[in-house]
Amino acid sequence: MVGIILATHGEFAEGILQSGTMIFGEQENVKAVTLHPSDSPESLKERMLAAIATFDNQNEVLFLVDLWGGTPFNQANTLCGEHPNWAIVAGLNLPMLIEAYSSRLSMDSAKQVATAIIESAQEGIRTTVEIAAKPQVNNQQSNTIPEGTVLGDGKLKIVLARVDSRLLHGQVATSWTKATNPNRIIVVSDSVAKDELRKKLIEEAAPPGVKANVVPIKKIIQVAHDPRFGNTKALLLFENPEDVLRALDGGVDIETLNVGSMAHSVGKVMVNKVLSMSAEDVDAFEKLKAKNVKFDVRKVPNDSNDNMNELLKKAKQELAEQK
Repeated sequence: MVGIILATHGEFAEGILQSGTMIFGEQENVKAVTLHPSDSPESLKERMLAAIATFDNQNEVLFLVDLWGGTPFNQANTLCGEHPNWAIVAGLNLPMLIEAYSSRLSMDSAKQVATAIIESAQEGIRTTVEIAAKPQVNNQQSNTIPEGTVLGDGKLKIVLARVDSRLLHGQVATSWTKATNPNRIIVVSDSVAKDELRKKLIEEAAPPGVKANVVPIKKIIQVAHDPRFGNTKALLLFENPEDVLRALDGGVDIETLNVGSMAHSVGKVMVNKVLSMSAEDVDAFEKLKAKNVKFDVRKVPNDSNDNMNELLKKAKQELAEQK
C-alpha cells in the first residue's frame, strides 16, 4: 500500500489526519509531520524519513503538503529527487486526503494516486460568491530577444534584494513575493549554480506566476547591464553578504538589502534568533554600509526592523571574545 506523509506548517497536518480518520476510519501507513517555528529544514526532513521508516512499503510514498514552495514541500522535493517513485501533491485539503485514502486501495503507485486525487481536491474548492470570468490574455512571448533590444527603460528593477541562507523557501515564496510582486525570482550563487539538483528544486519551488532562476554572480552582473531586462521585476536572493558585495561592486544597483536569515555554523556567533555572523560576514556588511546600502533586517514583511548597527556591534564583541 502507498504510504502517505502529511507535511504542513504548524498543527494542520495533525488536525486533518484526525478529520480524515473521522470520515474514512483509522489508516495504516499514514503519518503527520509538522513544521514548527523553532524547527530547521534538516530536522523536518529527518522526521519525514523516520516516519517513512515505519511504513510497510517504503518504495511508494506520497507527500501531501500544504504549500507549494514552502519548507515542507522543499524538503519532500529533496527526498523525491533521491527516490523517483515518490511523489508530492501540494494544496492539501480534506477532499484530497479522502480521495487519496480511497485511491490507494486500488492503486499501487504513489504517482498514480497523486494523479487521481487532483480533480477531487480542485472540486472541493467552491464558494457561494459569484466569480466573474477572467479575460483571456495572450502571454506568449518570443523566447529569444535580439541583443541590444531595449525593453522598458532598459534597467533591471530590483524589488527586493535579500540575504537568506535558506534561499527560496515558504516565507519568500509567499510573504515576500506578495509584498514585492516580482515577475522573476533570481537566486544568485556561484555554488548553487553548479548544483543541478539544487537548481531544479529551486526552480520547482517558485510560486505560481513567477519564474525562478539560479545564476552565478557574474551572470547577474551581466543581466544588470543588459537593456533586454528592462521589464523584469526581480527578487534577488543571496546566501551571504559577501556575494552581495561582489554583485554591488560589479554594478548591480542594490540600494536596500533585506537581511532575513543566516544559518549558524562553526566560527559564527548568534546575534539574534535567526542571524549568525562570521568575521567575514561582519566585514562584508561594514563595506556594504560604507557604500551607502541601507539594511532592512526582517524575516517577513510584518516583522519589526532590527537595528543592523547594534547587531554588528554585538557580533564584533562576541567574535572578539572567541579569540
